[in-house]
Amino acid sequence: MACLIISCATSQKIRNLTKQQLTFGLSMDQEKNLPSIKIDSGKDTISKDENPEDGMIIMNAVKAENGEMVATDVIQAAKVTARFKNVAERHGKVDIAFDIAVAPELIDSRWQMRIRPLLKTNGEIIHLDSIMITGATYRKAQLKGYQRYERFLQSIISDSSQFINREQLEIFLSRNLPEVFRFKNDSSSVTDEEFASHYGITEKQALLHYTNKFKKWRNARKISQKEKMFQKYIKAPLITEGLKLDTVLTGSNHTLIYRYTQTIHTHPGLKKAEIRLSGDIHEEDKLIYRMPQVPPLTFYISSLSSLIDHSEHYLNQIIYRKATVQTACYIDFRAGKHLVERSLGHNDTELRRIENNLKEIVGNQIFDLDSIVIIASCSPEGSFHSNQELSCRRAASISSYLDKKLAEIQDSIAWSQGNIYNLDGQGIPKEKGPEVSFSYRYHAENWQMLDQLVQQDTILTERQKDDYFKTGKILSPDTRELQLSHLPFYRHLRQSLYPKTRTVIFNFYLHRKNMVKDTIHTTIPDTTYRRGVQALQDRDYQTAISLLKPYSDFNAALAYCALDYNNSALEILEKLEPENKVKYLLAILYSRTGQEKKAIRLYREVCQSDRSYVHRGNLDPEISFLIKKHNLNLNY
Repeated sequence: MACLIISCATSQKIRNLTKQQLTFGLSMDQEKNLPSIKIDSGKDTISKDENPEDGMIIMNAVKAENGEMVATDVIQAAKVTARFKNVAERHGKVDIAFDIAVAPELIDSRWQMRIRPLLKTNGEIIHLDSIMITGATYRKAQLKGYQRYERFLQSIISDSSQFINREQLEIFLSRNLPEVFRFKNDSSSVTDEEFASHYGITEKQALLHYTNKFKKWRNARKISQKEKMFQKYIKAPLITEGLKLDTVLTGSNHTLIYRYTQTIHTHPGLKKAEIRLSGDIHEEDKLIYRMPQVPPLTFYISSLSSLIDHSEHYLNQIIYRKATVQTACYIDFRAGKHLVERSLGHNDTELRRIENNLKEIVGNQIFDLDSIVIIASCSPEGSFHSNQELSCRRAASISSYLDKKLAEIQDSIAWSQGNIYNLDGQGIPKEKGPEVSFSYRYHAENWQMLDQLVQQDTILTERQKDDYFKTGKILSPDTRELQLSHLPFYRHLRQSLYPKTRTVIFNFYLHRKNMVKDTIHTTIPDTTYRRGVQALQDRDYQTAISLLKPYSDFNAALAYCALDYNNSALEILEKLEPENKVKYLLAILYSRTGQEKKAIRLYREVCQSDRSYVHRGNLDPEISFLIKKHNLNLNY
């Protein structure tokens, strides 16, 4: 009969909630001084024993790093109606605070209310930590279910020896295996062979014979039923993850207010955040009431990054009319020969690379090619006189080869640009491009490069390198090479290092098209400064400081200010021209550092000059504090 009365009472209460569409209240946190109740910071609820009819009051609470709830010391009872608010971003974070009001009609000892706040930013929805308001009877039933389940777990046998009838087994051992029975109080191990009786019974067989099979089966069945018994005993499991607060109420005749504070990390483009609530009421494991939606709260986020000075910075640059491009390659020749053979060694790859470089230079839209100087050299083996003549012939051969390639490239570019006309039915290029002069030089033996190669070599020892450089004092190249040939590491020089000295260096001399003067002074955008401003706009303040620090301008000060490096910011700003944005940022910094008179004076000057700062002052907490304390905007 009692259960029937309770069920009817609950049904009637739910019908009333549904009829009234009753839900929780969602409002902005109140900024003015509010009535408060001091409570013990070690608890999440407080019972007013002297007035038990007043019920319970929820406290402010935050989650600590270890996941535990840590109470604050004030519960604010207030209700406001504003649906939007300006909040300030600092250090790349924003603190959003709002009040959740729970009417007494939504509270019942047998119920649990689950409130789930949702944060919407730039189309992304984030589920914030939930709030649980649990009735005392509901929690008592929860704990009772856990107790019953714990008793069930304790009934499961974990020690397999408990399934054995020890008394009967010991009687068997004492009669059949007295020598084994003596091990009863001994920790020594007994082999299966030692255990075997004259009846052929082994240890395993004896244990199996005296094992209570029904008891063992029943225990295994309990283990398999853990999940089923958990669901049977625990209708509503305790929730431990993703909770902002879980508090137990014994009853309440007043609206309960919970102050919810959430810190969010800002990102580029974040201008507002929206808070919505969803929630429902449960009785045991049943959903009995779903809360109707309430209008959302909107927080408009202001940032110091909105004060950025977007003026472009430029760097001075000297543009030179003439330019030089140098590249080198290794072209193989047959011993004592000078003709270029494309199929020899790696010549095809090297020549293709030089030809591609030449195409890029000839087709360049900024520069014209004036001349090409080719420098060829030989390795030290052989006589110096022979190498001198050979390097000269090789330089001339490469110059002739490249001259022909240049003509082909110029014709190809002219054809691709449509720069042709018809003569006797044949397409003939009209223009081949500017004339390019070729010249060549030569080094008989490239000792300078060989010295560098030896110095960088990782195979030769320091002692061997010293022996090599001692031969550098010999003036005659032939004598020096002869001296090297007697050294034990000469073979390594001849096979590994000598071939690398047979280089061909190409110097391409160019000039800028349509440029007469040798130099022009101009400016180009400062890309480093631009990246610093972008980092400031993206609220990556550490990067912004690292890039903007050398400039010591307003944006550098703004980056310092955003990270509370107030002294560094002041040092920069106090040296700048007193523009309105400079004065306003100084007012913020003076307010932070307790220099209120200076801050008020500058803020008033800025507002008198530009009324847009009257509104801006309400967005920054440092100025908003001064406005409310001194009624600064009453005259504007």
